[in-house]
Amino acid sequence: MSDAPALLAERLAGLAASRETVTYGALAAALGLRMAELTALLEATMEADAAAGRPLRAAVMEGKLSGGLPAKGFFDKAAGLGFDTSDPAGFTGQMRAALAVHPE
Repeated sequence: MSDAPALLAERLAGLAASRETVTYGALAAALGLRMAELTALLEATMEADAAAGRPLRAAVMEGKLSGGLPAKGFFDKAAGLGFDTSDPAGFTGQMRAALAVHPE
């Protein structure tokens, strides 16, 4: 898993630049990670993004049953980092739009 953070960052940047999303399961499989490993890496990425004042790269994730939005844990973590997630679709849209301009 030592290369996993770099591989994840690369994949998230590519998705953001092309305005695409990916399901958690598909990304975990593509990176050869268990879901718990992917989740931990995504949360660490969110923490780093928030600390650096960047849009949350994990916004490109899509829960299988979330209607195109990230899973509930994304919003819980984002709220814990101080973001207003009271409108999940609006928050996700803002993050994804910002990522399309600044994908890294």
